[in-house]
Amino acid sequence: MDTADTADMQPRYREWQSDDGITLSAAFWEPRQPTGIDVLCLPGLSRNTRDFAPLAGYLTGCGHRVIAMDYRGRGRSGRHPDWRTYSIECEAKDIDAGLAALSLGRLAVVGTSRGGLHGMLLAWRAPERVGGLVLNDIGPEISRAGLKRISGEIGGRMRAANWQEAAERLHGALASQFPRVDAEGWLRLARQLYVESEDGIQLDYDARLANTLGVIDEETELPDLWPVFDAISGLPILAIRGAHSDILSVETFSRMKERSPGLERHTSADEGHAPLLWDAETQRVIARFLSRLR
Repeated sequence: MDTADTADMQPRYREWQSDDGITLSAAFWEPRQPTGIDVLCLPGLSRNTRDFAPLAGYLTGCGHRVIAMDYRGRGRSGRHPDWRTYSIECEAKDIDAGLAALSLGRLAVVGTSRGGLHGMLLAWRAPERVGGLVLNDIGPEISRAGLKRISGEIGGRMRAANWQEAAERLHGALASQFPRVDAEGWLRLARQLYVESEDGIQLDYDARLANTLGVIDEETELPDLWPVFDAISGLPILAIRGAHSDILSVETFSRMKERSPGLERHTSADEGHAPLLWDAETQRVIARFLSRLR
């Protein structure tokens, strides 16, 4: 796939403490000349701050400071002895604590999947903090089929013998959703999702995260965030959908526009859940949206 030519900038990391004693981590990418609104990036369920490095490289060039947080149990943040704390509620408290500890003011939020849920909830409970919201392949209603797929994958095969095996595993699982990603791209994605450990290459999250999803079937009650979405519908929102997404349906994508007429939409061609935010077109769309925020 075509990707933007942005240098891989090395972030600096800052830490803060959760109210139950876990050390949490955020990555900061600083622009040479800050001219735009700060951007807070929140990752997907099992993902980490490395997902945002390509986008951060582009946005810092546009004058934005970019901050990405690792949730508890993921990336550089600490693992908790009780997996039940890997919940939306505990993560929301961690985000609020991080905003205070890191002295972050008004900002835009870019949320991928679960991160978009957190973005909506943050805008709802603290509207003074959020100047705009980018929802990457997530909406107020989640497709049951996609959630069932994710619940069957997460926490399974955590380790790979080497980077090539990790890349091949991702290709086997996701090629149908990302048909334009080539061999180099799968290796690049592997380095975002996996980390080196004493036992080889390992997915960078606590495997017990799978326990939080349980079994997803036709009887499982799924979250309904339409009331939250309606409450924030006056906020500047850019919604991105992967053309092959099995999480954000075409119907929900359309309803979001109906319920929030000012909402901007972008479809990422040849991508599924969730768009990687590597390509130049999507990065430009995000940057144009952010340039209008204050």
